[in-house]
Amino acid sequence: MSWQTIIAIGSGGFIGAVGRAYLSGLIDRNMAHELSFGTLGVNIIGSLVLGILLAFFTYTELFSTPMKFFLSTGMMGALTTYSTFAIETFWLLNSGSFVLGLINIVLNVILAIVSAGAGFKAMEYFFKAFL
Repeated sequence: MSWQTIIAIGSGGFIGAVGRAYLSGLIDRNMAHELSFGTLGVNIIGSLVLGILLAFFTYTELFSTPMKFFLSTGMMGALTTYSTFAIETFWLLNSGSFVLGLINIVLNVILAIVSAGAGFKAMEYFFKAFL
């Protein structure tokens, strides 16, 4: 891996982590609940954007290798929050909130996969239909 790619991943990670903290906090302040809708929100948004980006990477040559890593591994990797999702789910289950814990698992896993696929498929359709 080149030093440019390493710098790109680190820079993207900084932006994604700050974006995660801001966006997650904003969502949680506006949707207060035992479930962290902030974590769910950034996981869905990040998965959607990653799907879109990977379609761009597949169907165009607009991005250099370091830029691909900046956007995907760096920004989207830091924006999405699997470890936060894991501990929040553990806390729900550990406190006896088994139903909320299972809902949190289902929502995060299923909606993140659907969002990633929707982003990719939407861009795939765009590239096939218009380019």
